[in-house]
Amino acid sequence: MVTGGAGFIGSHFTKLALTRGYAVTVIDKLTYSGSIKNLIKLKEVNDFEFIEGSILDEILLDKVFKNKQYNAILNFAAETHVDRSIENSSEFLLTNILGVQKLISSSMKLLQENKNFKFIQISTDEVFGSIEDGHFDEKSMYSPNSPYAASKAGGDHLLSSYCKTFDFPGIITNCSNNYGSNQFPEKLVPLLITKALQKKQLPIYGNGKQIRDWLHVDDHCNALMYILEKGISGNQYVIGGDNCIKNIDMALNICSLLDEIKPLKNMKYKKLIKFVKDRPGHDQRYSVNASKIKNELGWSPRVEFLDGLRDTVNWYINNENWWKNILPYNYDGQRLGLKSKD
Repeated sequence: MVTGGAGFIGSHFTKLALTRGYAVTVIDKLTYSGSIKNLIKLKEVNDFEFIEGSILDEILLDKVFKNKQYNAILNFAAETHVDRSIENSSEFLLTNILGVQKLISSSMKLLQENKNFKFIQISTDEVFGSIEDGHFDEKSMYSPNSPYAASKAGGDHLLSSYCKTFDFPGIITNCSNNYGSNQFPEKLVPLLITKALQKKQLPIYGNGKQIRDWLHVDDHCNALMYILEKGISGNQYVIGGDNCIKNIDMALNICSLLDEIKPLKNMKYKKLIKFVKDRPGHDQRYSVNASKIKNELGWSPRVEFLDGLRDTVNWYINNENWWKNILPYNYDGQRLGLKSKD
């Protein structure tokens, strides 16, 4: 079972799992950032099932678990955008904490029927907060600085408590920032690409020197497959791309690629960059040490950063219908997260 499987990372993992011979059930609420179009080509695949619904719906979950035996659940279902969590954190607390509890509780009975069952919680490196130098790893203290990160930390702690109290076979993964095709255009990379293609200003928060470790979605999904097949229950795995890059440099890289692939007549894309008011509580630097998953499970990232970014830019150029059909209904590129509405 893949919850949140119509979203960015979940849909990529679903496709990978099907190519690896797994039968996959996707449960997705189809909120603004999840789209059935991400899975449309899978509808005719015999080993694929889609169920529209929420992980908060206990009746639905109980019904689903009665009808089918699952070897694993990968929980991608989450509210994920920091800016939105600053504006209104309620949905983040419901989905990212209470949703995890309901999903764990409903799946507890699977343990009685399948001793090899695994529950994999897809989390984020943002639960660790910001680090001036060095790297986060599995032993780092949680210190979230946004309502989003706090809600993901809550879900992680909840799963960890079930592992300790009930011997529940949970695994927590903490990935760095993902990029790639099909990502909803509120996140930095697709936001910059789609705004540039519309010749709109490219907003960069603060001084643009915030650092993120960028991980291609294909590398992330391959890591999750290693964890599914080789990971040990009760463990935690940090996943990173070994690409620590400043936000302003990410913007300049995207502009440079667009100058090459789809040049403007009278100017360079970097002229569209505009520095705007910073996000409240903005973390300055993320960097992760993924030695554990590399050494214990044999995984390592394969996608070279500029190759992956070029492929991503080309995808948004060649799939304008995908993002242009999404934006008018779900998000028009407006600035979010300057103040809380709670």
